[in-house]
Amino acid sequence: MIELVFYILLLFLVTAAFAVTFIDNLLSSLIVLSVFSAVLVLVFVILQAPDVALAEAVIAAGLSTGFFIITIDKTEEV
Repeated sequence: MIELVFYILLLFLVTAAFAVTFIDNLLSSLIVLSVFSAVLVLVFVILQAPDVALAEAVIAAGLSTGFFIITIDKTEEV
């Protein structure tokens, strides 16, 4: 059962990666990238790597998303 969930999450990761690449709207692409990071945290937890999952959650889902939001907000005015 856990293998099925794992493979579904991996399929979703590939789909989200293509979506981030091909979406034209930056904010929508950023939201999909955040969801990608959250799903990647779940994959790391399934693989029994909680330290990597915690680092991914803090750095990729937290800090990078915040920095991207600030950058998009500042560059939309130009």
